[in-house]
Amino acid sequence: MAEGGLLAHSRSPRSGCRHRLEDHLRGSASLARAFASGFGAGEVAEYLALVHDVGKGCCAWQDRLVFHAEPTGKPVGIPHKEAGTVLAARVAGRQLAAVVQGHHGGLPDQDKIKDVLAELRGAGQDAERAREATEAVARVVPEILRDQRIAPPAWLVGLGSAQHRAVALDLFTRMVFSCVVDADYLDTAAHFAGGKSRVSERADMGELLERFELRRERLLAGRASSPVDALRGRVYDEARAAAKGLPGMYVLHVPTGGAKTIAAGGFALKHAAEHGLGRVVFAVPYISITQQNADVYRELLDPAEGSDAEPVVLEHHSSVELDEEDGAGSWARLAAENWDAPVVVTTTVQLFQSLFARKPSVVRKLHRLAGSVIVLDEVQALPDRLLIPILSVLRDLVEHFGASVVLVSATQPSFWSLAQLDGLPRHGMVDDVAGLFEALRRVAYEWRLDADVTWESIAADIASEGGDRVLTIVNTTRDSARLHRLLTGQGEGGVRVSAPVWHLSTRMTAEHRREVIRHVRGELGAGRPVHVVSTSLIEAGVDVDFPRVYRAWAPAEALQQAAGRCNRDGRLPDGGTVVVFRPVDGGVPKDLSYKAALDATAEFFGPRPLAAPDNLNTLGAYYEKRWALQGTDGRSMGEGIQELRRKWDFPAVADEFQMIDNKYAQSVVVIRPEKTEEERDAVEADITLLRAPYPSGPGPLRRLQPHMATLPRHEVAEALRAGLAEPVIGDLVVWRGHYDPVRGLDADDPEDRGGYVL
Repeated sequence: MAEGGLLAHSRSPRSGCRHRLEDHLRGSASLARAFASGFGAGEVAEYLALVHDVGKGCCAWQDRLVFHAEPTGKPVGIPHKEAGTVLAARVAGRQLAAVVQGHHGGLPDQDKIKDVLAELRGAGQDAERAREATEAVARVVPEILRDQRIAPPAWLVGLGSAQHRAVALDLFTRMVFSCVVDADYLDTAAHFAGGKSRVSERADMGELLERFELRRERLLAGRASSPVDALRGRVYDEARAAAKGLPGMYVLHVPTGGAKTIAAGGFALKHAAEHGLGRVVFAVPYISITQQNADVYRELLDPAEGSDAEPVVLEHHSSVELDEEDGAGSWARLAAENWDAPVVVTTTVQLFQSLFARKPSVVRKLHRLAGSVIVLDEVQALPDRLLIPILSVLRDLVEHFGASVVLVSATQPSFWSLAQLDGLPRHGMVDDVAGLFEALRRVAYEWRLDADVTWESIAADIASEGGDRVLTIVNTTRDSARLHRLLTGQGEGGVRVSAPVWHLSTRMTAEHRREVIRHVRGELGAGRPVHVVSTSLIEAGVDVDFPRVYRAWAPAEALQQAAGRCNRDGRLPDGGTVVVFRPVDGGVPKDLSYKAALDATAEFFGPRPLAAPDNLNTLGAYYEKRWALQGTDGRSMGEGIQELRRKWDFPAVADEFQMIDNKYAQSVVVIRPEKTEEERDAVEADITLLRAPYPSGPGPLRRLQPHMATLPRHEVAEALRAGLAEPVIGDLVVWRGHYDPVRGLDADDPEDRGGYVL
């Protein structure tokens, strides 16, 4: 046993001191209580954090820390969760014992908890170590031993339906787990940094609202006037007025081009100030909108340049998997984001994947949602196959965790026709939605749906009919690269349009996409020729204004969202044109919900006598038909996930709930060839920090976000085997192969000198 008492962690490279176990347990417990008190779980979170590392108190663990882990930098290699799991089960119940058992590897299922408890009642080595550890820790932290059980919160007990209680306990457990692991990580990181745990003070939302209002007025005064400015002002005023309403579920239904981003921001800040809510979380479906909206909110909210005050806005869209079960690289978990900022701009993938995940690094931020305003922009992009669990968890956040949720879209789905929102009050923000849509109608649709439409024919159409400013939106990254090559005269059938042709897809880094969008806006503003070929990442919320837009056949809401990039400011006297085309060789997702959406679109929308995609009455019928086509038992919309949640089977829920299929979700750091030596060195330095044996905090991952692109996992695996990529931490890799300066990581690039043809 080491001198100086029981230890939790090895020496800090800064202070030279080891971390005493009693300090770590009490420090973590204090933080966890503060995090959970807002939703009635302060006592239980405090206790679970107090016992989470009790297993470190046995002699074997202490000796391995000092004589093996500290000198080698390797893991201790002796389990330490079980002793605390036994204590948690006695005091908080078996369901919440999962919080302690899972604080490294992830929330387990109930069978795992039963097995652990049964094993520790025996006479094996693990049971002996657990009893030894408990006795040793109780001598310095006696409060780990208590006879009185901690009662669940009254609201949970009072739920009438046993099924509802089970689902609510699933979310409650996740929230408590978030508080405990965030507290554990913060206290651990503070030790290795040689200081105290850093938790930001609660923001003054009233002050932020005043700053937002003042800068909004300046921003509008500096912009050229537009025919739709008055309508946008009306939307803002009505949204702001609605903010005085009680916390709950709100709907902002505004046509594309109606300035939803600023209206939603004004509502959220005023609503938070009115009701004492502590944070605003904006979630959007695409990283491109995350970047755009984060830029807008930074301009309106961050401290003035040169100020030493903390930034207000945190942009978070990295989805790196960091957790390992007590293995090498465990410090990497401390680089996970915990949303400790007044305003967070993230993706819906990041938000909901976290709500249904089980790993500590992903879940640690969840408690920040309690008592927050959660703005879900472009909610039409939520996947049908997961709607039942998504709507269920949103309702529970509103009813039991003090959150307000705002559903924002130009194509609002009929969510209240589904059982998950039945009976929940719906607060609208805009009085005359139909009138607003009529006033903001700015485009006409043309249809190319014949059987002879190909990419070559569409390229020819764009070259001959499109004019010099055209946006084309397609469904897959391969289609975007293929059409881009055709429009730049590459390959058979190429046409080479006269204007420069830019490209946008997730195979480009976030920074690269941001640069392209900024350049394209500048060209459009100056009236210069410019063409863009993009995946759907541009169509929902990205502020660009083309006179002519081509959209590959897609569900009705995507067609209308694409139209929002056409004649956006209403300056064309004859309106803009949206050409909807269906290429026989075009790619589309294969899942059932997408097929149902396409079938419903074909039934209701198209050339006359069918409706245009912005017909509100028809959109309502479209959503109901689309959902009906997927069956009445709810299986195709996520009912199976709800059943797993009722069983508290956290691993199975995490496996089943995938916003994006895992095979398409691996992050790749790319150091683009045009970077200066200083810029390249900075990226490499952050990669080195993440690979180091000590915790780095979330800073390096935040700084690397702009340099990340996304690839299918099988392509990443092939690149690793071919030496075109190298591991960093978790599932993050750094790219060492060719990067096309226009199309990024284009797997089909015929001029790829790096051999990236998979």
